[in-house]
Amino acid sequence: MKPSVNGHKVPDAKTEITQDGKSKPRGPVRRSISFVLGSIGPTLVLAGFAAVFWYGHHNDWRIPKFAALTGEVEPVVDDWCEEHAVPESICVECDPTLMAKGPDYGWCSDHGVHNCVLDHPDVAQLKQPPSRGELAADLQRAARALAIAPRKENNSGCNLYQTRIQFASIEAVMQAGVDVELVERHPIVESIVGNGEIVYDPTRQAKLASRVPGSVWRVFKNVGDKVSEGEVLAVVDAVGVGELKTSLLRSLAEENLQQQNVSRLTAARSAIAGARVLDAEAALAKARADVLSAEQSLRNLGLPVDVKRLRGMDEQWVLDELRFIGIPSSIRSQLDAQSATANLLPIASPMDGIVIERTVTPGEVVDPSRMLFQIGDTRQMWLQLSVPLENMNQIAIGQRIRFTPDGSRQDVEGVLDWIDTSADQDTRMLEVRAVLANDGGRLRNETFGMGEIILREEADAIVIPTGASHWEGCCQVVFVRDKDYFSGPDSYKLFHVRSVRLGAQNGDVTEVISGVLPGEVIATAGSDVLKAQLLKNNLGAGCDCVAE
Repeated sequence: MKPSVNGHKVPDAKTEITQDGKSKPRGPVRRSISFVLGSIGPTLVLAGFAAVFWYGHHNDWRIPKFAALTGEVEPVVDDWCEEHAVPESICVECDPTLMAKGPDYGWCSDHGVHNCVLDHPDVAQLKQPPSRGELAADLQRAARALAIAPRKENNSGCNLYQTRIQFASIEAVMQAGVDVELVERHPIVESIVGNGEIVYDPTRQAKLASRVPGSVWRVFKNVGDKVSEGEVLAVVDAVGVGELKTSLLRSLAEENLQQQNVSRLTAARSAIAGARVLDAEAALAKARADVLSAEQSLRNLGLPVDVKRLRGMDEQWVLDELRFIGIPSSIRSQLDAQSATANLLPIASPMDGIVIERTVTPGEVVDPSRMLFQIGDTRQMWLQLSVPLENMNQIAIGQRIRFTPDGSRQDVEGVLDWIDTSADQDTRMLEVRAVLANDGGRLRNETFGMGEIILREEADAIVIPTGASHWEGCCQVVFVRDKDYFSGPDSYKLFHVRSVRLGAQNGDVTEVISGVLPGEVIATAGSDVLKAQLLKNNLGAGCDCVAE
């Protein structure tokens, strides 16, 4: 008997209270019955927990439907493949006998892809295989593309190309947001792009100045005027020119005098001393040297002196001829022969072209250090282009260059004719040059724009939408829809993983060197869903890839 807090006695398992309040010991039988009855409740609770645990373990902890609990319908057998997200009864990855995989040709070392459709067109998901001619052309195109530039490489050890991504139905594909497009043929241009500038061809320019100090007498040409070789642009009044003309006139007179003296003494050689004849001949030689010196000085100024024509002529005629030497008849007719100065020096164009710049007006004092005119032949211009140094090995003399000036929709083309031998120390860019034809005069000096060196042009390249391919870790892949996708309501909705080798990108399309053929259907928008499923399916399994 145990005492309580209020003074009353509490019976335990071995005692009991009688009606008169006295306690007496219980018997063994009564104690056993009391123990059994007290254990029934806890035992039932533990049994209930055990039943719940067993049911949850065998039914993936899902609550059964009411109909199953009541026994009105037979419970449905579970038919779902969690790994591939399709009913297990149609999962071709879990049960390959449902749909056998195609032939596996493995790695193609020539084109850098698995199951190369160029070498094995039967791999392509096409109802009708391509012709031999088309395959031959695509093989040649692939060879050109791989030879012209290095390409991102796939890993030969990757085995994800053997994977197929399956959907339960067409509706499931649509709900996933997966869109598809055809692999097509499209013109493609592969090039090296760089910023450029159009400038005058310095080999076709001339900067003109007066060769002696003087003042500008007249100016006949303005900026933009076309000029021909030898055409006079301006005339300078230079005292030095008049002095040289006078020197030539004096030398001619002296030469004529000494020639007459030698002739006279030679005729009387027998009557005079030989020394006098020798002195006369020496004086004649000196006079001829003076004539040659004066002639050369005038020629150095650009004046076309013809001494042979002047010899033996009347002195006044020679004076008039020297006064207007180098002045064209169209200008000479405007001058007064009696009052015109002999100091005139014409400034003539040495080439055909146009006046690019004029810096002089009549009356200005000029000297040889000041440029008066700039003449240029703009029928040919230079394009100076800066390209990345890493593309140096792809550039060669003779390649075509296409240039788009800023603000213009018309391209101009030229031929690369010079490559700099050193790179810019600051920008690490390489300077190249091309010659541009400008017969129409549309090109302007110091015009900036974007140029590209054409490496390769393909009229019928195989292209896919840019962004339709994915780098999954060691390979570039696309998802090709099975050719029997719409063969019937029970046809499997499959996408085949295909490794590809990409080439040039032109805006919205990207060239595929190898990996797919025109007419195949690939996933485009929403193809990230397929990539996610691909990586999920291979999580933990790896792809036997080693970074290359």
